[in-house]
Amino acid sequence: MNRLRPLLLLTFLVSLASCSSDDNDPVNPVATCSDNIQNGDETAVDCGGSCTPCTTGIQNPTSYTFERNGESTVDFSGQTTRLLMSEEILDLLLEPTTTSDALLAMYAHEQGVDNFENTELNASDKNIKSKTAASVDYFSSNSAIQAVVRADFDAWLMAQVNEVFPNFNVVASPGNPGQLPDGSSTRYVNDKGLEYDQLFNKGLIGAWTTDQVLNNYLSLAVLDEGNNRDENDADTVAEGKSYTTMEHKWDEAYGYVYGLNADAANPNADLGADSFLNKYIGRVEGDTDFEGIAETLFQAFKLGRAAIVAKNYEVRDAQIAIIKQKISEIIAIRAVYYLQQAKNSLTQETPAYGTAFHDLSEGYGFIYSLQFTRRPDAETPYFSKEEVDAFLSDLMNDGDNGLWDVTPETLDALSVAISDRFQFTLEEAAE
Repeated sequence: MNRLRPLLLLTFLVSLASCSSDDNDPVNPVATCSDNIQNGDETAVDCGGSCTPCTTGIQNPTSYTFERNGESTVDFSGQTTRLLMSEEILDLLLEPTTTSDALLAMYAHEQGVDNFENTELNASDKNIKSKTAASVDYFSSNSAIQAVVRADFDAWLMAQVNEVFPNFNVVASPGNPGQLPDGSSTRYVNDKGLEYDQLFNKGLIGAWTTDQVLNNYLSLAVLDEGNNRDENDADTVAEGKSYTTMEHKWDEAYGYVYGLNADAANPNADLGADSFLNKYIGRVEGDTDFEGIAETLFQAFKLGRAAIVAKNYEVRDAQIAIIKQKISEIIAIRAVYYLQQAKNSLTQETPAYGTAFHDLSEGYGFIYSLQFTRRPDAETPYFSKEEVDAFLSDLMNDGDNGLWDVTPETLDALSVAISDRFQFTLEEAAE
């Protein structure tokens, strides 16, 4: 059964104004309002009883298109740049002539240094490392954990070069790095069976894109910082720009999710445009148990932006809650999915180690990313760093050889521990 709830039916996530009908049946004001403004109805909406209309004047466009005085107010070019940088890094992680110095320099790019084939990227002052574990809510006062997280990514880049590349043409075995077949593909693993390129890629889905979206740009500490509300209320644009600061912060969150889509204003037409959140929104959408999640997420981003234009911060905050839940849920679903897919490969009569280790490496990265998720009704992730570290230790410690020794019982236990904290079942995510 599909347990995902439609965009317009908010549950416990957000408590806004309380409204009730004449017969005292409870009415969800945001659901009612959202229903009426979904296609651009600006009419004030009664919440079902004798309460104040919960929204007026929100013009919700059919696509993520917003203008002021005939000029677009949407800009997330910095996010697009970083996503392009990340794709080049991922490509080189499977090129055995690449050096660790080159990978580290790309990750921590400095303006004007020729790290990338794309010359426009070389001219940019952006990089990925400075945005890894860099959110205001989680890391502005937690530099020690930030350093630990960033060290993980540096270590995975260096280990790919120092451990895996020298054994690129060697068959892997317990305790020995090398290559393993996976259907028509070849996987390159360390001595424990892990693919460092997958740890780097899937780990960044949490530590970089999710953290920036949920815990930074959609943080009230960022959206409402300083005079942002007053300036947004007055339509005061940033110097030399067409947008208010609040509008831009929201767009930057949007850009980390949809910044490489061919038509970013209508991104669900080509999900999978990058190797990060966009790809896995599409993968989860493709599971019939979760069908509709892509539209739910897009509509929340769009309605939240429209609410900012209308100065309706209650509706904005309701959409933030949806986005937090759904993005967090996507990470958890994929973590369970990969654990269960790997179990299937390992329990065959002849275990398919290459296939299983690829899935487990992706699962490792998604489990790692759980520490950067965000509860919609709290200031904390769905799983703490300590819980995530314990999960990863359990995954790797069924024997001396890591994934070569992992048991189906461990994979099931981890899957249950993750799914139990969300509104989906292990069976739904495993398909």
